[in-house]
Amino acid sequence: MRPYNRLLLPLAIALLATAASCAPRRAAAPVSGGGSEAMRLHDELTSMLAEGAAAWNRGDLEAFMADYLPGERTSFVTNQGVLHGLDEIRSRYAPRFAPGGVRDSLSFERIETDWLAPGVAYMNAVYVLSRGDSVVARGPTSLVLLRHEGRWRIVHDHSS
Repeated sequence: MRPYNRLLLPLAIALLATAASCAPRRAAAPVSGGGSEAMRLHDELTSMLAEGAAAWNRGDLEAFMADYLPGERTSFVTNQGVLHGLDEIRSRYAPRFAPGGVRDSLSFERIETDWLAPGVAYMNAVYVLSRGDSVVARGPTSLVLLRHEGRWRIVHDHSS
């Protein structure tokens, strides 16, 4: 295990546990702002998810991956373990984007946001994969996002 990951994983678990213990809500007030600012940030994050889904649906892996924070700090939890960094995460998704790969249509439902600190957000949602008129998969996704260089980036993703 990478030395910094021994600290990162317990911190991520603590942040997620803290966020999960809060009552669910559409948007909570960010640490530094009021209700209208919280709604604006919620809408900004919801738009980011919609743009990511649009990139997925048109087969643009690079645009889809652009929402993830560059570097080894970024993690994606799968049922086989934790992936670290964009290269590992991209490798997980790449077969779906390859010619002949199966990549159903992606959308998100029941999006909730919470503010952990200025520039740090937690999102819960349900992802939906559809083929034609049929839903082929759906499940929970939880994201920790950081405001980085003027935009929101996913630093931790757990989708199951």
